[in-house]
Amino acid sequence: MLSNRWSGVLRGLVIVAVLGVWLAIGALGGQAQGKLSTVQTNDSAAFLPSSAESTRAAEKAQAFVSDESLPALVVAVPTDGGAVTPQQLETLQTVAADLPALPLTGAGPGDPQTVGDALTAEPVVVPSQDGEAAMIVASLDASKSSDLMANDERVNNAVVAEIRAELETTLADSGLQAWVTGPAGFVADLVNAFGGIDTVLLLVALGAVLIILAIVYRSPILPFMVILTAVFALCLAGLVVYLLADAGTLTLNGQAQGILSILVVGAAVDYSLLVVARYREELRAVESPYTAVRRALRASIEPIAASAGTVIAGLLCLLLSDLASNRSLGPVGAIGIAAAFLGALTFLPALLVVGGKRSRGIFWPRKPAYDPAAADEAAGPAAVDAGAARPAGAAAPAAPAATRDVALAASHDVEVHVAGHGIWSRVASFVGRRDRAVWIVTALVLAGCAAFVPTFRAEGTSDSDVFLTQVDSVDGEKVLEEHFGGVGVQPAIVIAPEADLDAVLQAATATEGVASAAAVTEGGTGGAPGAPSQGPPLVVDGDVRVDVVTEDPSDTNAATTTVAALRDAVHEVSPDAVVGGASAQRLDTQIAGDHDLRVIVPVVLVVILLILMLLLRSILAPVLLMAANVLSFGAALGVSAIVFNHVLDFPGADPTVPLYAFCFLVALGVDYSIFLMTRVREESAIIGTRRGTLRALAVTGSVITSAGVVLAATFAALGVIPLLFLAQLAFIVAFGVLVDTLIVRSLLVPALVHDVGRAVWWPGALRRSAP
Repeated sequence: MLSNRWSGVLRGLVIVAVLGVWLAIGALGGQAQGKLSTVQTNDSAAFLPSSAESTRAAEKAQAFVSDESLPALVVAVPTDGGAVTPQQLETLQTVAADLPALPLTGAGPGDPQTVGDALTAEPVVVPSQDGEAAMIVASLDASKSSDLMANDERVNNAVVAEIRAELETTLADSGLQAWVTGPAGFVADLVNAFGGIDTVLLLVALGAVLIILAIVYRSPILPFMVILTAVFALCLAGLVVYLLADAGTLTLNGQAQGILSILVVGAAVDYSLLVVARYREELRAVESPYTAVRRALRASIEPIAASAGTVIAGLLCLLLSDLASNRSLGPVGAIGIAAAFLGALTFLPALLVVGGKRSRGIFWPRKPAYDPAAADEAAGPAAVDAGAARPAGAAAPAAPAATRDVALAASHDVEVHVAGHGIWSRVASFVGRRDRAVWIVTALVLAGCAAFVPTFRAEGTSDSDVFLTQVDSVDGEKVLEEHFGGVGVQPAIVIAPEADLDAVLQAATATEGVASAAAVTEGGTGGAPGAPSQGPPLVVDGDVRVDVVTEDPSDTNAATTTVAALRDAVHEVSPDAVVGGASAQRLDTQIAGDHDLRVIVPVVLVVILLILMLLLRSILAPVLLMAANVLSFGAALGVSAIVFNHVLDFPGADPTVPLYAFCFLVALGVDYSIFLMTRVREESAIIGTRRGTLRALAVTGSVITSAGVVLAATFAALGVIPLLFLAQLAFIVAFGVLVDTLIVRSLLVPALVHDVGRAVWWPGALRRSAP
C-alpha cells in the first residue's frame, strides 16, 4: 500500500516537472517567436554561394565605389493625365529637398535619426523625356539599409515608410499621384508581406486545426490539449531557431519562418492524433490511465520516431544546396520536427493524465469505458489465431490491443470487420476483394496526372510577380517602365582586366537586349549608367568596371536572359571577366536551383529508402512505398501545373518551389504509409500479411485520414500570405498530402501489399509467415 502511494507521488512529481519545463519553454519561446522577424535575411544576394560569378563580381565592384546604394525611386504622374506642369515639378523639387530632414520614427541613439542619415547622396528630380512623369532618386546606403533600429524595424523599411507618408501629405493638393518603387520599395513591401507570419498565419492555421479536431474528437477539452501541444512545440522551435539565427549559425528568411510555423503545427497535431488514438484504444483494455498512456507511448513511439526521423533526414538533405536559404531551411525544419516530436511524446502525455483517475474525462462526452472483456479477449481467439500465423519456432508475441473487438468474415483474407471502425472496415474489405484492380486503376490515374509535370514552369518570375495583391512598388514600377523605359538603376556589372576594356564594351553593346554600356571613370559617369564618360576609366588592381544597362528592368526574366547572353559574349573576349548585378544574381539563383534539383532529389530518395528498410526490415516493401509516393508527388505537381497555368494564370514559379514541394511531400507523404505499414507489420506477425493489411487499414483509417486533413489544412494556411512562392507551395503540399492520405495510403499501398502478400517482407523473416 505504501509502495503504491509512493509510486503515485512519484508519478505526480514527474508530471508536474514535465509540465513545468514546458511552461518555462513557452515563456521563453513565446518571446523568441515574436522576435524571429528581427533576425531574418531576405536579400537574395546573401543566399548565393561565394563561388557564384555574381558574388565574385559584387566583391570586386565594391572597390569602384565609396558607398553601395539601394535606390528608392519616387515616380509621380498627374492624376488627370497629360504633362507635368512647372508648378508640379517645383513641388517635387521641394519634396526632394525636404526628404533628408524627415525624422525616422523609432530611431534610437545609435540609429540614423533622419532619412538623410541613411542616404548616400542628396535626392534628385529627373523629368521623363515624354514630359508626363517625374522621378525622385533617393539612394539609401546599402550597408545600413538592413540594420535594425531601436524599435526592431529595419532602416530601409523606416525610410520608405517616412517617404510614403510625406508624399501622401505633401502631394495631397498638387494634382500628382506618386509611388515609391525601386529596390528599396520592393524590399519594404516584401518585409511587410512577411509581417503577417507571426500573427495571421498562425491564427488561421490553429483555427482550421481546432475546427477539424472538434469534428474528429467531438469533445470540448481534447482539441485544446492538442492545440496547446502544437503551440508549446512551436515555442521550443522558435527559441532554438532564434538563438541560432541571432548567433549567425544559420540564415533565416521570411519563407523559412512561415514554413517553420506550419511544419511544427502540422507535425505536432499529426503525432498527437496518433498518441491519442492509441491512448483511447488502451483505455478500453486497462483501468489505469497511467498504464494506458504508457502502453500507448510504447506502441506509438516507433512509427512516430520513424516518421519524424524520415522528415528530418529529408530536410537535412537541403544542406547539400548551393543556396544559403535552402541550406538554412533544412536545419530550421528539422528543429521544428524535433520540437513537434518532443511535444507529442512528453507534454501531451503529461496533459492526458494530469487528472489522475479522472483523466478519462478529457474525452467527454464520449469517454472510453474500461471493459474487462476487452483485455481478456487478447488471450482468447485472437491469440489462438496468432499461433497459427506465427513462423515455426518463433516465440509467441504478446497480443496487441489491436486484436480486440475483431470479427473476421468467413473469407478473412479479403474482408474484415472491426468494431467501431465500420466505414474503414468496408473500405478495407473493398480493397481486399479487388486488390489488383484497385492498385492498377489508382496507379494509372496518378500516372495520368503526373504526365503534366513537364508543363510546370519553374524558370523564375520577376519581382513584380512575387506579390499576389496590389502593392505600391509594383504599381510604381509599371509607371516607371511606361515613362522611363529600362531605367538602369541596377545595371549589370562587368569587372574585366584593363587591357580588355574596348573588347568588353564592343561585346556588351553588340549583345541583344543591351541598351548601353559605359566604363566607370575617375570623374564618374554623367549621372545615369550608360551616360557619356567623363575622364579616363577608373582602374583598380588592374581591373575596370563596366555598367551595362539592359532594355528590360533588371528584375525581369527578360533581363536575366539578356545577362546570360552578355556573360557568354564577355567571356569570349575576356575569359577573366566576371558579370554581376541584380539580373546576374537572379541568373545564378536559377543555376543553383537546377543544381539542387539534380543533387538533392536523388539523395532524399536514397536516405528515406534506407530508413524505411531499417524500419520495416524489408527491401521490397520500402521500394514499393517509395515508388507509390514518388508517383503521388508527380501527380500533385502535374495537377498543380494545370491549376497554375490554366486556372489561376500564374506567371511561373521560383526554381525552389518544386524542390521544397518534393522534400515536404515525399518526406511527409511517406509518413502516412509508415503509420499504416508499422501497424501492418504488427498485425502480420499475428494474423498474416493479407489479413493484417486489411485490419491495419480498418483500425488506422480514421486517425491517419484526420492527420492528413489537418496537415493539408495547416499548409493551406500559407496561402494567407500574399506571395506567389508561398501560395504555390501551399497548394502543392496541401493537395499532395490529401492525395497521399486519401488515395495512396487508403487504396494504392494496402491494395498492392494485399496483392503481393507475405513476399512484400522480402528478405525479412515475416515473408515466411501466413500470407
